[in-house]
Amino acid sequence: MIRVRQATDFGRVAVLYGGESSEREVSLDTGQAVLNALLERGVDATGIDTREMPVAELAGAGFDRAWLALHGRGYEDGTVAGALELIGLPYTGSGVLGSALAMDKVRSKMLFAAVGLATPRWTLLRDESALADAPRQVGFPCVVKPAAEGSSVGVHIVQDTDGLAAAWHAARECDANVIVEHCVEGPEYTAGVLGSDVLPLIRIETPRTFYDYRAKYHSDNTTYHCPCGLKESRERELAALARRAFDVVGASGWGRVDFMLDDDGTAWFLEVNTIPGMTSHSLVPMAARQAGIDFPELVWRVLETSMERAS
Repeated sequence: MIRVRQATDFGRVAVLYGGESSEREVSLDTGQAVLNALLERGVDATGIDTREMPVAELAGAGFDRAWLALHGRGYEDGTVAGALELIGLPYTGSGVLGSALAMDKVRSKMLFAAVGLATPRWTLLRDESALADAPRQVGFPCVVKPAAEGSSVGVHIVQDTDGLAAAWHAARECDANVIVEHCVEGPEYTAGVLGSDVLPLIRIETPRTFYDYRAKYHSDNTTYHCPCGLKESRERELAALARRAFDVVGASGWGRVDFMLDDDGTAWFLEVNTIPGMTSHSLVPMAARQAGIDFPELVWRVLETSMERAS
């Protein structure tokens, strides 16, 4: 990673947030936190809600790079990255391919399996006729989720056939393609990635059925364990596997990898997030703190990832 010592070396920075996705609320919170941190460090940064100023209008607006704080479909899936490539504006994090593959849970799971990473058995439901065969392929309990959404939007855990049909209809409101996957029993972990480093793992506990949107962003009852409680050697092994998952989808710069451990100690990889939240409840800032990196420094280092794209 190219290290930057002077704030002026970044030039004018556009912090892009908001937009129109289902994760707009989280994106606004992330963007404001990032903007405040950059200003605190002396960076010439401006917050831009892309609902008010489309990305294409950044061309010729005098910005030198963009800090991407946009979440969800149409923003985190490589669409904005592609638009910025077209106008020649460097940006933070993953490129077009890595962003698109990470957002697409179907392709992510295919790639995990291709390199020997365990991922819960699954099937893709494109229409209602496929519902009848899903229990045989996946079993109960199972997780039903849109194939290309983030922040657990549209995700349901179901126990029986009736629940499966209802969850499929609900998930279809978010995405025409719906994944049904086996529900792994065990603790959930996340691994933050920053440059060439994997940050300390976090173990997540929630009193809710699973780590859903409310548990992620609004609940004060979700518990985060960092250090995660695993032996140091075991944490290193899991960090290496998480790094492999991050790399295989073509992600770069920074991000987060989510996985679960079953009773046998197998790590089951769920997804890669290329623009994680940076709110008061977010995971990457927690892991960074454990590594001795405060929030403004974390935001600075993420901004440094744009320098490699510009070089």
